[in-house]
Amino acid sequence: MYDFIEREIIYLWYYLDILCRQIVPFYIIGTLIGSAISVFAKDRIHALLVKSKLKKFGFLGYIFAALLGFASPICMYGTIPLVVAFYQKGVRQDFLACFMVASVLLNPQLIAYSAALGPLVFSLRLVTCFLMALSAGILIRIFFKHSDFFVFTSFGIGHNHDTDPNLFMRYIKNVGRNIKATLPYFAAGILLAALFTIHVPQDAFAELFGKNNGFGVLLSATLGVPLYLCGGGTIPILITWLASGMSIGAAVAFMLSGPATKLTNITALKSILRVKHFIYYLAFVMLFSAIAGLLTDTILHLFSLKG
Repeated sequence: MYDFIEREIIYLWYYLDILCRQIVPFYIIGTLIGSAISVFAKDRIHALLVKSKLKKFGFLGYIFAALLGFASPICMYGTIPLVVAFYQKGVRQDFLACFMVASVLLNPQLIAYSAALGPLVFSLRLVTCFLMALSAGILIRIFFKHSDFFVFTSFGIGHNHDTDPNLFMRYIKNVGRNIKATLPYFAAGILLAALFTIHVPQDAFAELFGKNNGFGVLLSATLGVPLYLCGGGTIPILITWLASGMSIGAAVAFMLSGPATKLTNITALKSILRVKHFIYYLAFVMLFSAIAGLLTDTILHLFSLKG
């Protein structure tokens, strides 16, 4: 019994050390960048959405709205009051949908964290999230051009914590809040990833979520709904899953469905959506995630055959 416990501790320490060396630098960089944008650039980013007159740019307006959504560092509970204000100032709901979906899927911190996944998966995350945000805006434009998709009523204005008159202290306090909000999930993700590596047989996992396994992609898209708690916390888990044989397409599906159906995000979104439109949103997320994952695996498989 003592030997078993000692062996478990040694293995756990070994994998924790590897994961921390691999991921912690990205966590630190992402936290510092996210806080800097929140303190020094957040208001300018949001002002751009109002002042840009997106409808004049046609399709390019969706691209601009998505990029601003990715750059926005605030959570969905903070984003929705802003979106209400944008709507009242004349921003069209299709552009707002594009902005919100982009904001749900990625933010500056998560972009920095995701670099730890490696160039290919990182690039695919950016591209598929971008396409999902564009698709949301375009679909709202097509099907709800003459009717309201959102119900912008009775959602209180979010509290602004960045009020310290000293800019440096405002930044330090923001970094502290970010660490307080994300570090428990990040640490839990590293611990779970290490335990997964020790105890879950790689062959069985690869068979379930492996390459050219359409069922694995569909299952991954579904698992993103209950398992996705925090973007930073899922990075070490995804790294471990990919190393254990998860297909890149299954990872893409999880990275799309997870944040889009994260409990706090969908709770906030439900406050501005009727029941029928909320169901439309969930169906869109699951369908897009599954298709994106299947296409990713298919394309990568074709390229590997050509190689």
